Amino acid sequence: MPDTRNLLSGKPKYLYGSLLLMFISLICVAFSMAGSNDFDIARREILIRRIGHELLLHSGDSTSRVLPVKKVTENEYRVSFENAFTFEPDFLVKTTQRLLAKDPLGSDYVVNVLNCANANVAYGYAISKNKNDDIVACVGRSQPLACYMINIKFKTTGIITAKNGYLLGSLPFLAFVGFILLRSDKTQKALPGSKTTGMFTLGSMSFETDTRKLVKDEKTIDLTRTETRVLRIFALSPNEVVERSRLQKEIWEEEGVIVGRSLDMFISKLRKKLELDPAIKIVVIRGKGYKLEISA
Repeated sequence: MPDTRNLLSGKPKYLYGSLLLMFISLICVAFSMAGSNDFDIARREILIRRIGHELLLHSGDSTSRVLPVKKVTENEYRVSFENAFTFEPDFLVKTTQRLLAKDPLGSDYVVNVLNCANANVAYGYAISKNKNDDIVACVGRSQPLACYMINIKFKTTGIITAKNGYLLGSLPFLAFVGFILLRSDKTQKALPGSKTTGMFTLGSMSFETDTRKLVKDEKTIDLTRTETRVLRIFALSPNEVVERSRLQKEIWEEEGVIVGRSLDMFISKLRKKLELDPAIKIVVIRGKGYKLEISA
């Protein structure tokens, strides 16, 4: 099992990669929930088409077509007809209740019969899984011969609620994990390696990062903020090559600009301030970067 501390101490790209992988995983789980219900949604459209078919048969029309079901919104469907017809509201209500009872995602819905010419509602009713909430009026009045469209709107349930809730519910968790990873990343930048002290011994000199000073035999040399940051990187890796790109990134990138000549200038200034101890040198490693050499 990987050590959590090792994960958090890794490079930033691995931290961000882990966070991105977690987010993608949550998205995939949510949408796989949606995919598992595609069959039920397709079945719903067939049931709605069946309602139109039985309605035409009851009106005495066994030859004209029920046109393809149109999905108006996520939970709203419309079925149209080739020819005009008449219908009895009582039959329409009973037919939708009987057929849509087979729809596992459709226990609550509103039906509106619209006139094709002006989209006005000719007849409408609401059905609920709680029968006390049903709204059905004027079932005994037959509707005249006309061109009609039937609109059925389902209450948002199951898959959409679960999918949205899953995604929204995961956001606080992702924000928390992101905060932890970014905080850890900043901590690692501020305190790279295992040394957390603000005091270093460089040959016969003392390097105090907090006060930005080099001290040798009671003689003190002041350092600028940037000189301190550069020397601290060297002090954490004495006698090791420090890549030029790393110095540029860690020192100047946060300020929004990287200037190659600026690094050369600060290296030159540090060399002069380190001359108090001949055993300490910053040397150029051609094609790679620099090395703080400290002779024994």
